[in-house]
Amino acid sequence: MPRIPAVTTADAGVVGRLIYRVAARRYGTVPEPLAVARHHRGVFWASLVSELGYERASRRLPAHLRELAVYRVATLVDCSWCVDFGTMLQRLDGLDVERLTQIDSYATNPLFTPDERLVLAYADAMTALPITVTDAQVAELAAVLGRAGLVELTTQIALENMRARSNSALGIIDQGFDAACQVRASRD
Repeated sequence: MPRIPAVTTADAGVVGRLIYRVAARRYGTVPEPLAVARHHRGVFWASLVSELGYERASRRLPAHLRELAVYRVATLVDCSWCVDFGTMLQRLDGLDVERLTQIDSYATNPLFTPDERLVLAYADAMTALPITVTDAQVAELAAVLGRAGLVELTTQIALENMRARSNSALGIIDQGFDAACQVRASRD
């Protein structure tokens, strides 16, 4: 249970109930971060609009690279909700979620391509405190992904750091989305 309880459907208001219904239809249930954010209408709307905007804008980077980087951040920050949700999204996109159990060895594991290794190392460097991104990393990624792809990757990694840290601070844990719990359990 989160440190701040989710706003129930009955208490979400007319518009909140509509958004909950749309979210439940899309994901199978109302994502708990959404229901917790409902306590603050301004933050609720800002996060909803920004998430939809970033989702629609993120089209330059191949989806598998974006989702892999976001998943990596979730594992580094140890946000079980993000790992759970991210695994579901990857499975729904038809990606190989079983190899996620090997993500900690990505640098040497043949399951990961050279481009995936670059992206994952960048996610590690952006998530490290202090940030350890180098000019060489940025130049190599720009050569592989293009400038627009690199900007998108950087934005997605930064967003996931925000989401994962917010969820962790609020005590929001995995909801059992799809096969995510099985993947997480095999990582531990």
